[in-house]
Parts: sequence; C-alpha cells; structure tokens
Amino acid sequence: MIFFLILLLVLVIVFVAKGVIIVQQAEVVIVERLGKYHKMLQAGLNFIIPIIDTPRGVAWKISQKGIDGRTYSYIKEKSRIDLREAVYDFPRQSVITKDNATISINALLYFQIVDPKSAVYEVQNLPEAIEKLTQTTLRNLVGQLDLDETLVSRDKINVELRSILDEATNKWGVKVNRVELQDIIPPVDIQTSMEKQMKAERDRRAAILEAEGMKRSAILKAEGEKEAAINKAEGLKQAEILKAEGLAQARLVEANAEKEAITRITEAFNSQGQPDKYLIAMKYLDSLESIAKGQDNKVVYIPYEATGILSSIDGIKQMLNK
Repeated sequence: MIFFLILLLVLVIVFVAKGVIIVQQAEVVIVERLGKYHKMLQAGLNFIIPIIDTPRGVAWKISQKGIDGRTYSYIKEKSRIDLREAVYDFPRQSVITKDNATISINALLYFQIVDPKSAVYEVQNLPEAIEKLTQTTLRNLVGQLDLDETLVSRDKINVELRSILDEATNKWGVKVNRVELQDIIPPVDIQTSMEKQMKAERDRRAAILEAEGMKRSAILKAEGEKEAAINKAEGLKQAEILKAEGLAQARLVEANAEKEAITRITEAFNSQGQPDKYLIAMKYLDSLESIAKGQDNKVVYIPYEATGILSSIDGIKQMLNK
C-alpha cells in the first residue's frame, strides 16, 4: 500500500512537472492539443495538461564549422522557437554570369521570425527553405549580370536579393533584414587577367600623373620666366624714364643758367655794345675749343671769318675797360 502511494505521488510529481513549462525571454513554444494547434506559450511560467497538450517540435538546420575549416550542417529537433534575429552563413556556391564566367559566392543572411505559427506550419524546415530560396534567387540575379557588373554591383545585388527574399518568406512568418555577399571569387585565369588589367591601369594612371606633373612644371616655369621678363622690362622702363627725367631736369637747369647768363649779359650791354655779337663770339670760341681737343699733334687752321670774331672780342674788351 505504501509502495502504491509512493508510486502515485511520483506520478503526480512527474505529471505536474510535465505540465509546467518555463519559457525564456525572446522565445515561444507552440502547444498542440491532441495534434491540433492550441496556443502559443510566451516568456515566463506556463502550464499545460500533460499527455493532452504537447509542445510541437520544429526541425531546425544548424551549421557548424569543423576542425578542417569546412562548414557542416545537421538537423536538430527543437521545441522552442527563438524570436531573436538570426544569422545564417550559406555555403559557397558556383554561379554562372551572363557572359558565361563561373564564380564562387557565399552569402550571409540576417532574418527574424515574426510569426512563429506560420514558421512552424507553413514550411517544413525553415532554415533549409531560406537557404534554397536564397541560392536560386542569387543564381537568377547573377545570371543577368556580366562578370564586371557582378564584381562592382555587390550593394545592388544585396538590395535586390533582400527585397525578393523578404517578399517570398513573408508567408513563412519571417522578416529578412539584411543580405550580405561575403566573397565573389572568379576563376584563376580570370583573376590573373584582372591583375594584369589592374597593373596596366595603374601604370597608365601613373604615366598620366607624371605627364600632368611635367606639364604643370613647364607651365609654372614659363609663367615664372614670363613674370621675370615683365619685371625686367618694367625695371628698364622705369630706369629709362628716370634717366630721361633726369636729363630733362638737367637741361632745364642748364637752360635756366644760360638764360640767366644771357640776361645779365644783355643788361650789361643795354647801354652800349652789341650783346648778340658777344654771344656769337663766345659760341664760336667754344666750337674752336672742341675742335682743338680732338686734334693731337696736328695743325689747327682758323677760318678766315675768325678774324672778324677776334676783332669783335677786342671790341668787347675795350668796351668792358671803359
């Protein structure tokens, strides 16, 4: 009797334990009653009727990297659905571009379950379904692009792929937040050609930069020589102007002095004598002096008309004596 009571007590404890389910935050549990959807257990303490109510198991594909660096996948039965954003690393796959170039692409997919009921009942294996849908969609998108467009249109492919996947997985209760293409690896021969092309492009740019530098240097040198020539010409111009102004001022001073001398001579002869003859005689004597300076050891002949000048000078002398 005591054994029966103990057994009954154990069964009651097990029954109660089976009826109590504690759900973690950001998780839900789908409960079926007699094989039919009953309710969804939220985070916290929940109670179900054992045997009648049972949590619905969900097949979930899980990927892990092995010690050899490769990614391995396996199916695991889960009774709890994680509502947090999940990241799925798709294995590398070969894709053919529009110009028949075979490239390898692997992608990352960030998704979140927003409707657990649809994720359980609308698709058999949600991660595997998303993976296959992503692979086929990626093949279609890359098949519409050339190799060069594929290599430079990564952001475009990400946006279009996310939009298509988000629309397709909407009925599965999944929200695709982001898609990222990790690596786009072309074949070895194409990589070699691309490296040669990039090297040629870099050499071309270097040659262009060097030519532009030499051109700029020549332009600056020519501009410098031009400015130097302009400054030199401007300096010569100013020097000639100053020289001309100096000569003009000297001639003005000389003319004023000569004017003053003539004025005084005229005043001295205003009462008697002829000042014009005096001036002519003085000019004539100056001319003779200039002629004499240029004649070394030579005989200087005085013109006949000079006798008249001499008589004029003698008359001047007599006039001044008076």
